[in-house]
Amino acid sequence: MEWSERIGRRIRLRDLHILLAVVQCRSMAKAAEHLAISRPVISRAINDLEHVLGVRLLERDRHGAEPTIYGAALLKRGAIVFDELRESVKDIEFLADPTAGEVRIGCHPFLAPTFITAVIDRFSQRYPRIVFRLVATQAEILYRELNERNVDLLVAQRFGPLADEKLGFEIVYDDAYVVIAGAQNPWVRRRRIKLAELVNESWALPPPESVLGSIAMKAFRASGLDYPRTTVFIAAPAEPRISLVATGRFLTIVPASALRFPTNRPDVKVLRIELPLPRMPVGIVTLRDRMLAPIGQLFIEHAREVAKQLT
Repeated sequence: MEWSERIGRRIRLRDLHILLAVVQCRSMAKAAEHLAISRPVISRAINDLEHVLGVRLLERDRHGAEPTIYGAALLKRGAIVFDELRESVKDIEFLADPTAGEVRIGCHPFLAPTFITAVIDRFSQRYPRIVFRLVATQAEILYRELNERNVDLLVAQRFGPLADEKLGFEIVYDDAYVVIAGAQNPWVRRRRIKLAELVNESWALPPPESVLGSIAMKAFRASGLDYPRTTVFIAAPAEPRISLVATGRFLTIVPASALRFPTNRPDVKVLRIELPLPRMPVGIVTLRDRMLAPIGQLFIEHAREVAKQLT
């Protein structure tokens, strides 16, 4: 009875939406302009919420509006409410028309033009009306976007156990790191090669301080070598490095899947050298407490199908 009488019938989604807009805009005036409603409507909505809850939700001064600890707590849960409603609408749209909808994917820039491209290509051929929103950026930003529910799922490499227990990880495929050269490069004809033999070649590599560069660094140090003399430093994606390698003058280190997606690369070859690096799991990262919409599940199914090409 207390929930129904005090909260359930008195807190309106519209008021929560207005509070969220005020906090995002950091101003009632800007929120009113953004929502195309009057300033008194904004004030009344905030006052109604504060009256129902019995606490102050906003601190207001000449610099703008900031949430109090109570306002922040309400918005933390409120954002989940809006997300679940949005997902419910997507579920209804999918049930009404399974051939249409939208899926929001986050991934590392390296995966965007390779594996993700192949998955989207296959998915869109079967469901041409589905819209894909792809966010390709640094890992810390991707995980923040996932936690804030701005993306439905991530496709990411896992470099160790997930530190956040709220996250789930499903391995889609294991990737290996390989050294590649142009198809006409003399090293391609060699049957067995040691990494030490290649250190004086022209390399196109990620900067050693980058994620992929640090992985390459481990391979050289495990062989008792320093990072090789690098002619061209390119962080991500790998395509410019692969194009340089195709000229026959350069070597580089890439995950093997970069040569398979979206199509095979006959102009480059994997050298017969085993790098002292573990295989890298690539998989789907989701929030454990968030039910993924059917369209997101469909994306994962297509990712599994594409990954089978690697086995």
